[in-house]
Amino acid sequence: MESCSKSARESSSPFDFLIFDLDDTLYSSKTGIGEALKKNIDDFLVERCGFAPEKTTTLRVELFKTYGSSLAGLRALGYDIDADDYHSVVHGRLPYHLIKPDPQLRNLLRSTTQRKIIFTNSDRTHAMKALKRLGLEDCFDQIVCFETMNPNLAESARPDEFPVVLKPSPEAMRIALRETSVDPRRTLFLDDNVLNIAAGKAVGLHTVLVGKTVKTKEADYALQTVNDLPNVVPGIWVNPIHGSAGDDQIINATRSGEIDSILTPVGA
Repeated sequence: MESCSKSARESSSPFDFLIFDLDDTLYSSKTGIGEALKKNIDDFLVERCGFAPEKTTTLRVELFKTYGSSLAGLRALGYDIDADDYHSVVHGRLPYHLIKPDPQLRNLLRSTTQRKIIFTNSDRTHAMKALKRLGLEDCFDQIVCFETMNPNLAESARPDEFPVVLKPSPEAMRIALRETSVDPRRTLFLDDNVLNIAAGKAVGLHTVLVGKTVKTKEADYALQTVNDLPNVVPGIWVNPIHGSAGDDQIINATRSGEIDSILTPVGA
């Protein structure tokens, strides 16, 4: 994918890579998408698997707790669920109109020189639709998604032959690092899920917990929203270790003005 980074300007940051979760990270969990997702999973359990409607909510919660997702749980239990069919119901029926463009976030991403990556458990079609709704479809260099982590699922002879791989499993983290070729020591990982943050920290990533104001043990930073990034992690733009004191003052002054412009609401 084409990136909207300003690659002509040399980066002075300690981070060379920025890895972002998608849902509830790049847009708020209050949009209503999450609630619609739960309903769609319940509908799938009724329509495709034949479960009684009154049992679906409890089943969905248990599958998530035990296996990480309803799809992973159903396949592990022997249900021959096609991943594309699952995603066509669970994501395909989402009210994407609830996701609004975020010019401020676009400007923030454009102001960074790092290579930017999406790392999501969702399928690629959903990722592209959500990014387009946000106005960010050209702002990332790579997407690591469900298909990336589960390339052989469609070839399985039985449902449990290839267990579904998703964050926060160690295998998912290994795949992400391998596919992106990032250096964990130079990478900032942003996610709204505390288990995913812990998994990121376990493989050596610098971590940012999004949607919270208090850090967990494994989170290096905490953000209420991803648009708070310049205030909380200014090191993305400035590395005070490099250059002389005079150089740092120049860099800080330049980037400070840039960050101020990012934080100014569009149309203000």
